[in-house]
Amino acid sequence: MAIDYLNTSLIHLPSLGEKKAQLLSSEVDIETYRDLLYYFPFRYIDRTQVFKVRDLTPYTDEIQLKGIIRDYQLEGVGKKSRLRAIFEDETGSVELIWFAGAVYIPRSYPPGKEYILFGKPSIYNNSYSFTHPEVTPLALASQVVGHLMGVYHTTGKMKRSFLDSRNVRKLIFSLLPIVDSYVEETLPESMLIALHLMPLAQALKIVHAPSDLSLLNQAVYRLKFDELFFLRLSLEKTKLERKQKYQGYRFSDVGLHFNTLYESLPYDLTKAQKRVLKEIRTDTLKGIQMNRLLQGDVGSGKTVVAAFAMMLALDNGLQACIMAPTEILANQHYSTLKELFEPLELPVALWTGSTKKSEREEIKEAIMKGELNILVGTHALLEEGVTFKELGIAIIDEQHRFGVAQRAKLWKKNDTILPHILIMSATPIPRTLAMTLYGDLDISIIDELPPGRKPIKTALFTNDQQEKVYRFISEKITEGRQVYVVYPMIEGTEESDFKNLETGYKQFANRFGSNNITYVHGKLNAKEKQEKMDLFIGGKVPILLSTTVIEVGVNVPNATVMVIENANRFGLAQLHQLRGRVGRGADQSYCLLIAPQEISYTAKKRLQVMTQTTDGFVIAEEDMKLRGEGDLEGTRQSGDLPGLNLASPSRDMAILRTASYYAEAIVAKDPNLETPENSLIKKEINRLYPPEASWGKIS
Repeated sequence: MAIDYLNTSLIHLPSLGEKKAQLLSSEVDIETYRDLLYYFPFRYIDRTQVFKVRDLTPYTDEIQLKGIIRDYQLEGVGKKSRLRAIFEDETGSVELIWFAGAVYIPRSYPPGKEYILFGKPSIYNNSYSFTHPEVTPLALASQVVGHLMGVYHTTGKMKRSFLDSRNVRKLIFSLLPIVDSYVEETLPESMLIALHLMPLAQALKIVHAPSDLSLLNQAVYRLKFDELFFLRLSLEKTKLERKQKYQGYRFSDVGLHFNTLYESLPYDLTKAQKRVLKEIRTDTLKGIQMNRLLQGDVGSGKTVVAAFAMMLALDNGLQACIMAPTEILANQHYSTLKELFEPLELPVALWTGSTKKSEREEIKEAIMKGELNILVGTHALLEEGVTFKELGIAIIDEQHRFGVAQRAKLWKKNDTILPHILIMSATPIPRTLAMTLYGDLDISIIDELPPGRKPIKTALFTNDQQEKVYRFISEKITEGRQVYVVYPMIEGTEESDFKNLETGYKQFANRFGSNNITYVHGKLNAKEKQEKMDLFIGGKVPILLSTTVIEVGVNVPNATVMVIENANRFGLAQLHQLRGRVGRGADQSYCLLIAPQEISYTAKKRLQVMTQTTDGFVIAEEDMKLRGEGDLEGTRQSGDLPGLNLASPSRDMAILRTASYYAEAIVAKDPNLETPENSLIKKEINRLYPPEASWGKIS
């Protein structure tokens, strides 16, 4: 009964109307009474106090007054018209101004009556005025006075249709009286008592109309806990369900392919690589589908581990594929794997948007017949025409660049048994956070670099030290080394980025000669980009200028210098990824950060961290401290973390740990939530994450 009522369409909300209901749906995804109740304020204004006109000062911010409106006057004509009125109390008067609503406002707020006025005053000729103030009849004062007032996100379209924050708040307030009757508790009483949690109905009312900060904090904690608890519970259940239901190929043999690759390597694997390979081997012996995330810092040797995983598939008569987000990265993987598999005389094919039609037909036929067993590609691999004879393992690199639905297509490549899934990420994420973002996956971490790799030396220069940077670049080019120079996306548009690079190109061409420079920017198509990258990768040009972040995984061992212009404009994770483009060979590599002398405190801290450590996991922790939410959650598609309106896994780590503990304990004890104590939890998780609509089954 309760759930059905909260699922009522907003069209049925009195005074809203069909057009506004459709607008709320299209602009902010609010379609039902429940959606509206769960549309939370993004900030609060203190409206616990009512002031007098005499309290106004030139420094007054938003303020609430009580008084009478008098003397409406319409001035000017047409678009230049404005409506004026006087607002007064016993201590003085102010002017009110509206540039729209000349007919509507006097009717809604007749003169001579008392109102609550709210707004930000401005001062002109020693007189105070309020432009487009919020006016509330005294009879409705209880809706705005006496509590912290929520401010809600709205869009331009909504505001033009009179759905600004104030009117959204009015709609929500019209639903608050039904909360106690129709909002059902989602957690058992034992959890509420143990965790000192506020009842859900009370939390929902308080978050929209808090009387004080203490109660608001309790309400927000309860709502955040719910979000994180049910997310973690869903991930734990998904992981368990996969292990119980989904078959995977049993890689029982370790044979010729695996052993030949191992013997052909000119170096030994690190302890971390061997540990991860054992974890993959254990997974693929169970007869259930592997879903494993492989985290490793830049240059830690993830691709080599992926190559061995592919060999396990081939040793068991199956096929393997690796999918990368861009053509440049797919080409890089193709070159690396061809070189690795050369001693085995294994054919490797490349499938991207640029692959010729004739080649595609050959590859399609060979893959379908099982004559070709290793395929590297971009999302073009997901096309319906690519059918494997028997795909044993699918490896996804930098998976956050793929949408959930895109990834799902990979699992349809087999008719019966699902391929094993190995997801690789070079974005270091603190373990606790990774367990939430990827809680449905098993996690492996490569936490050491291959032997012989020297830590990259990082130094910070100010703009007036550019000459020092040029001299250093000259030295390294003379030694036969290559240099990356990266510019930030200042305005976030191709045009502005191109202008930014143009300036840099002139400076570098003037100093080093245009024949020594190539460049990559957002306006180039994939073919042009690859041609220019090939000049650099092939060693024909010593300096590469780029406005776009150089692709994760691009490997040029001879490139030993990374120059990052306006480094203060990059986030820590980006800076670390960029630095990882060098240090790929045995030679000492360098990262030169260039920034203005005057930068923000946070930017200064970021750059200091970069000069102090090269450990990606330490950097990820610092990034979280500096930015809270940061970009860390961007490593997983938004569609993969539904239900998070208030909570942020990185910012609310303490709540997350508690929620994770309870979620794991409940699934371990009652995996199907069948006990009476867990009946409320079962009902809510099925509502939030309906089994039939879950992408979770397919990673």
